[in-house]
Amino acid sequence: MTTSIETAALVPGTVVLDEEVGARGPWSAVVEAGDVLTIVDLCGNQAVDTLIYAADDDRQRYSAAATVSSQRNLFLTTGSVLRSDDHDALMTLVADEVGSHDTVGGACSQESNTLRYGHHTKHQHACVENFLVEGSKWGIGKRDLVSNINFFMNVPVEADGTLGIVDGLSAPGKRLALRAERDVLVLVSNCPQINNPCNGFDPTPVRMIVTRPTGVRR
Repeated sequence: MTTSIETAALVPGTVVLDEEVGARGPWSAVVEAGDVLTIVDLCGNQAVDTLIYAADDDRQRYSAAATVSSQRNLFLTTGSVLRSDDHDALMTLVADEVGSHDTVGGACSQESNTLRYGHHTKHQHACVENFLVEGSKWGIGKRDLVSNINFFMNVPVEADGTLGIVDGLSAPGKRLALRAERDVLVLVSNCPQINNPCNGFDPTPVRMIVTRPTGVRR
């Protein structure tokens, strides 16, 4: 956590934002076109549930179906373009130290926790609740939530189509970098799940750094 901003950002540039998201917490920011968001998995094995919207029109939002079909790959890594329903580019994964990120595992909720893990988990905070709390700052409600990305989360798919949430591939300090192809709103739940291995049963903080290409002024 003592890593300098300059070395923590995966893509060099002028730092315009550097924030730590606490364990189990939400986060959001507008990332302007051309700027790069670096997400740092500070302690390792921490899922970062993410939604992306066009900053000027939240009806233009990340589409798992469009993204997966366009790249013909279920998983995200360097070169993956995150697209809207209209197949417009929202962000591009320009650098990745992990190698694979989930598109199908979805977001945990109080309802799904109860169904999967028992009624004693109903009180536990979850990603859907984080999205709703943080999204309310931007006029985003439950009807605006779609299938999300799970950065740093490992959801392998077997030959017979079965899948499961297993130990992550990440490690302390691993990073990924997303370049905004237009002004976008990035909405994050730093996953609070403690009932499966997506967070190693121990949610931890992550770091969000936005850099701007050197010499660009706005």
